[in-house]
Amino acid sequence: MSIDLKIISDLRERTGAGVSDCQKALIEANGQIELAIEILRKKGEIKAAKKSDRATKEGLVALARGENKVAAVVLSCETDFVSRNSDFQATTQSFADKLLSDGTDGFAAWAEGVIKNELVVKIGENIKLSDFGIIESPIIGSYLHANKKVAGVVALVGGNQELANEIAMQVAAMSPRYIKSEDVAKEEIDKEVEIYREQLKNEGKPENLWEKIITGKLAKYYEEICLLDQIYIKDDSKKISDLIADAGVDSIKEFKKFQA
Repeated sequence: MSIDLKIISDLRERTGAGVSDCQKALIEANGQIELAIEILRKKGEIKAAKKSDRATKEGLVALARGENKVAAVVLSCETDFVSRNSDFQATTQSFADKLLSDGTDGFAAWAEGVIKNELVVKIGENIKLSDFGIIESPIIGSYLHANKKVAGVVALVGGNQELANEIAMQVAAMSPRYIKSEDVAKEEIDKEVEIYREQLKNEGKPENLWEKIITGKLAKYYEEICLLDQIYIKDDSKKISDLIADAGVDSIKEFKKFQA
């Protein structure tokens, strides 16, 4: 049976198997590429690992919500073509659903096995489990951007899910690193102050004004990295600390941003 060279090339690209092995598998499968992949898998000829060094610059985030918890999974791929594919989207969602139902123990090993033995072969691109996690709380909010490439999850102490969803959107949009300024490590603050002092020195600012200027610069720094200090994206007259105070929320327990 004669096999078109293009089909052999396609099979080789998807599996990493040698030309001769691909040709034999296609002959055995009567030219059916999916069946040939299955034959190569059974024979252990697939070299999915060869794709592992390719850059994964695209991907998707999927969320799965339970009664008091939200699970998130980020799968990365090489191209936007794959990330927009309905099968890849469904697969990412199925990973999030499994994480929600089974928990984090053993999830990474399971996911990486499926990726290596099934997804890379089927899709023909390097696929990676880039991030995953579960956040649990009686009050938990989530936000997934329309492009499914960025999401935020927030747990509150008090308040309601609607408010938590709003703050989750803030997390997705503004990428805070800490809840409050007190959470920032002293070493990080000291490094910022050192930089500010050098800047002021180079700018020729009077030394007696440095402390006041540095205090202002630190306040702006906290606005960038601390969720409670950030300006609310829907109302620039409020900070997130004002938003939760107005709602009678005790505190923000936890948050995380997931991004493909």
